[in-house]
Amino acid sequence: MSSPAPTLSSDDAALSHPDVHIGTDGWLFLVGGSNAVLTQYREPGVARADLWRWRRILEARTFRCARLGARYVHVVAPEKLAIYDHALGDLALDAGRAPALRLERWLTASIARRAWIDLVRPFRAGSEGAALYRRTDTHWTFDGCYLAYREICRRLGVAPRDDIASRRTGVETTFSGDLGLKFTPPLTERAEPCLFESEARRIYANDLVTTFEAMGRGRDAHIGAHVVFRNPSPQADPRTLVLFGDSYAHHTPNPCTGTLTPMLADTFREVHLLWSTSVDWGYVARVRPHFVVSEIAERFLVDVPQTGFTIEKLSALALARKTA
Repeated sequence: MSSPAPTLSSDDAALSHPDVHIGTDGWLFLVGGSNAVLTQYREPGVARADLWRWRRILEARTFRCARLGARYVHVVAPEKLAIYDHALGDLALDAGRAPALRLERWLTASIARRAWIDLVRPFRAGSEGAALYRRTDTHWTFDGCYLAYREICRRLGVAPRDDIASRRTGVETTFSGDLGLKFTPPLTERAEPCLFESEARRIYANDLVTTFEAMGRGRDAHIGAHVVFRNPSPQADPRTLVLFGDSYAHHTPNPCTGTLTPMLADTFREVHLLWSTSVDWGYVARVRPHFVVSEIAERFLVDVPQTGFTIEKLSALALARKTA
């Protein structure tokens, strides 16, 4: 389902924001921010030393998961810049320098290559037939998320649920995403629903999540959030999956953007989401999952994850900082 162009003000020429590029047909692109996104597509981009460190990290994760009896895969959520470069208008960009593509090349002949899930090529191939991202947001539509979900399932050797779309609930609504909200007044678009009926139920949420929920700000619980879903459906794959992710995985379904956790929770008997770019190996050892998936937004590849963290410490630090 395509997404209508965002509603722009009567004086389009006056619209500007240092972090956002307005492309053709109302497409908004993140180009700045704390990660200086556009510079990652230009020379020198993500440092070669950091790409090498990522390779070593992914190799270590692949080996360590294998020793724990788990299958490990790593997926990068591509930036819209690399997928809808045909809608950039007058913005010059070398999509071939997308950080995800560069890291993939660094994995050539590495054991970690078998853990790598490429989304750039499937997304570019699918971008003509459907809107895979919200025009006013950095995140996926339902179709974009479902494509990413199917690629993950394919690499894990698990049959995806092909009836999720038929269980969608809600109606099309006016939406302003994280990019549209940077303007005054906000830029909006019409967004199709992304929620769907599922037998999966959340059986655990840590203090970070529940504290923010009590304040009516549940979706604001980000780094350090930890939830567990269980699905009693006889159609669910009986195995357990642990997902280390970010806002593209999100612990709470969003009515207007697609997120991975609900789709994976609809597929497996048990899904654990830990919002972090690092892997908590103590947690993995305790849960003993069949699959470990790490997901990261492409723009965050410039920050190589630290090792040796625990989700408890991370959530405590995040809770102390955000409620101070």
